[in-house]
Amino acid sequence: MSRAKEPEHKINERIRANQVRLVGENIEVGVYALQEALKFAQEQELDLVEISPNADPPVCRIVDYKKFLYEQKKKKKEQKANSVKQEVKEIRFGPNTDEHDFEFKLKHAEKFLKEGNKVRAYVFFKGRAIVYKERGEVLLLQFAQKLQEIGKVEQLPRLEGKKMFLLMSPKGKAALGAPAAPPAK
Repeated sequence: MSRAKEPEHKINERIRANQVRLVGENIEVGVYALQEALKFAQEQELDLVEISPNADPPVCRIVDYKKFLYEQKKKKKEQKANSVKQEVKEIRFGPNTDEHDFEFKLKHAEKFLKEGNKVRAYVFFKGRAIVYKERGEVLLLQFAQKLQEIGKVEQLPRLEGKKMFLLMSPKGKAALGAPAAPPAK
């Protein structure tokens, strides 16, 4: 059982094509015989690296392979850092939630939406409280209405078992960074 990992790219003599398309900064772009491309690479003391093996002919670049791998790793790391990790934050209400609790939870929801997270607000009906489902729906709609400037409703209030859900997601990044517009007179 071999521990050696198969290289991600074919380099130099491992390339199995008769002709390759060379691209890069220090070479004229074009289709070359494999031996000729290898000769160019050796003259520059660099490696011939197969970039796109599925193309016809395969696309190769003359680079320092270690530096090339380092650049690839750096790009992947940068892309991973720039990707937005969106979580779903939950906020729980009761059917008889009073005004102060509602405002407190509203502030938390605002913070979550500004951070770029989705918010799932739900009203949990204990025991016979399910008879107040209209109150729960009004509460969730009021919640959505107060957050409409920074979030958009993805899913309207829906009853599932003893919970009524509402799902909101943040509006575009431009809306989050811009200050609120003054009210029209």
